[in-house]
This record gives sequence, structure tokens and C-alpha cells, in this order.
Amino acid sequence: MNFNHNSTLIKSLKKGDEKAYTFLLQKYHRGLQAYALTLVNDQALAKDIVQNVFLKTWEFRKKLNDKFSVKNFLYKSVYNEFINTYKRNKSSQLLQLKYYNALTEVVEELDEKKVEKMINTVTCEIENLPPKCKQIFYLSKKEGLTNVEISAYLSISTKTVEAQITKAFRILRSKLENKMEIILFYLYNRTLQKN
Repeated sequence: MNFNHNSTLIKSLKKGDEKAYTFLLQKYHRGLQAYALTLVNDQALAKDIVQNVFLKTWEFRKKLNDKFSVKNFLYKSVYNEFINTYKRNKSSQLLQLKYYNALTEVVEELDEKKVEKMINTVTCEIENLPPKCKQIFYLSKKEGLTNVEISAYLSISTKTVEAQITKAFRILRSKLENKMEIILFYLYNRTLQKN
């Protein structure tokens, strides 16, 4: 089957033909990655954007229109995903600023020994998380891996990764005071934007 023909490729994708999907990946992945990189100037983020576009294309393949160009559709999808990512990151940056301001207030209120004690308490509570939960939390917040990267590394779904990170924060919030939650943010703020 000639997947180079736009209509044939889309019809095959709509039927769930995995060979057509593999063809799509092989033909457009590199170009889309390069395009995404011009938008975000961040290799890992560009990779995530492209991966999300391919996943969504497969997920919603039955809605594809065989009269539209696959190439144009994919490039437009990458741009839309970039816009959505930008909006999410912008709101995340505002949240980050809020936490930085709160952290400054905490540090000004407390002496160095108390801050150090709070950091030790937070670290101890992280160590007490359930093993799988702790592993995923560290990969995300300490190693800076994205949910997609953790999913691939541990051979689990991204939904499982998200659920475990949410579980970790829920456990930590239930055991830590508000000021300690700010310390938690401070310790791992480098990677919060990626998730």
C-alpha cells in the first residue's frame, strides 16, 4: 500500500492500521521536532510537544479528514500544542512567583535553624512515601524528568505517573504545615514547570 498518497494514508490511519502510523512517524517525526524546536528552543519540551501531537493524532484518527493534507495537519497541530504549552507554562510561572514571594516571607520570619529543620522534615516525609510513589516523585522533582520520560523509563502509562505524583503531594500536604509546603516547592521548583 502506498502511504505516500495522502488519501490512502489517512484512510488507513482511520482504520487503525499500525503500519500507516509507523509510516507517519518515520516520515514526519524529524521535521516536526525541528519545527517544534524553533518554537520553544528547548529539546526536551520540543520532544514532548511532538510526542503529544502523534499520540493525539492516533487517539483521534477516526476524525481525520482525508481531503486535508496530513503534513499541514501535523505542523498546525504542533503549533497548537506549543500555544497550549505556553499558556500552561505562563500560569505555572505566575504560580511560581507567588510561591517565591511566600518563601521570602517564610525565610524572613524564621531563623536559619528553623528553616533547616523544616527542610529536614520535608526530606524525611519524602523518604517515607510508598516506594513506587517515592521513585516517581524523585524522578519528576529531583531528576527533572517529564511525565512522558518517566512513563517510558518505568514502562508505565503517563496516567499512572500523574496519579503517583498527585498521590505524593496529597500525602505530603496531609503531613506538612503550610510553611513546609512552601519549602517543598522551593526544594523542587526547578522541575515543576515540566509537569
